[in-house]
Amino acid sequence: MTNEQLLKKINLVVDKLMNLDLPELSDNISVEEQFSRGLIKRDFGIKEWDWPQGVGLYGIYKLNEYYKEDRYKDFFENWYKENLKKGLPSKNINTTAPYLTLVDLLDKLENPVYEQLCLEQAQWLMDELPRTKEGGFQHVTSAVNSVSEVRLNEGELWIDTLFMAVLFLNKMGQRYKNQEWVEESIRQVLIHIKYLYDKKSGLFYHGWSFLENGNFGEIFWCRGNSWFTFGIMDYIDSFQGTMGEGLKAFLTDTFKAQVNALIKRQAPSGLWRTVLTDETSYEEVSGSAAIATGILKGIKSGILDASYQSYADKAVAAICENIDEKGTVLNVSSGTAMGYSADHYKNIVIAPMAYGQSLTLVALCEALK
Repeated sequence: MTNEQLLKKINLVVDKLMNLDLPELSDNISVEEQFSRGLIKRDFGIKEWDWPQGVGLYGIYKLNEYYKEDRYKDFFENWYKENLKKGLPSKNINTTAPYLTLVDLLDKLENPVYEQLCLEQAQWLMDELPRTKEGGFQHVTSAVNSVSEVRLNEGELWIDTLFMAVLFLNKMGQRYKNQEWVEESIRQVLIHIKYLYDKKSGLFYHGWSFLENGNFGEIFWCRGNSWFTFGIMDYIDSFQGTMGEGLKAFLTDTFKAQVNALIKRQAPSGLWRTVLTDETSYEEVSGSAAIATGILKGIKSGILDASYQSYADKAVAAICENIDEKGTVLNVSSGTAMGYSADHYKNIVIAPMAYGQSLTLVALCEALK
């Protein structure tokens, strides 16, 4: 696709993202169904301070950097200002996601309140976030029915944590020359690979439970895998060439092994299925976009050779086919809790989501020549 075609899609997607509203949802949905089918109302739209919106902001930031003219600065200022006025939710892994963009905006927004918030959140991750055995970041989330309370998910590691919180902690460590924060981010990346990477398939499980001593349903979830494919490339980039060669080799070897497993499972359309190893599961765009982003970044960095370009191009073309005339990214699965069967993932509701718009944005931006 030409840059002109990609930019047309990008402009549609970002305009929709910045104005994404809540869908019509019944207030009579039980907490159990909200949790099991991805129908938590605050996950939708762009206004809330939580992980879907945090990932959404990250996509807009990536586009802002591409244009190099701060065209979205007012949007960012208004978003953070309105959320501070409303009051922030409980501290947890998922509500750390909006800080991932905020730390990159500190020099642009020049607000000491934002800097203090970032510093406090990084220290909270270090000192107060519950830990699993071996010191892993326990994937604590907001409670389903209250943003001021938390769901502990005791003893659980989720692949999502790497993107939602560990990237932020490393960026803070790099910015403030705090080696303790940097080393903790490394520890978290390694423990998540240790317990979530499946050597036989080359893919990542969604989670690990120290209480059950297992990987729940041992499901290879598309978006979960994509958090690593995209996230580990940004993680390596954030070191700006200072990462030790041994660590870098370990991470890039794991990344390449995962990508080699993923390209074998790419559907004929160019997308990946929400359960990567189940041909009866639906093709899902947000995870496919993040996988494409990781592959494109891997090629540009020299970690992957040019033979991978065709897989990325095919994915980008399929992603573009899933953007409607209003800029809505279609076939995006909503928030997905840990599951014990493929059916759990296949039954997650499909709906427009901020992260679907955002991950599409970053894929299309990476595809620009």
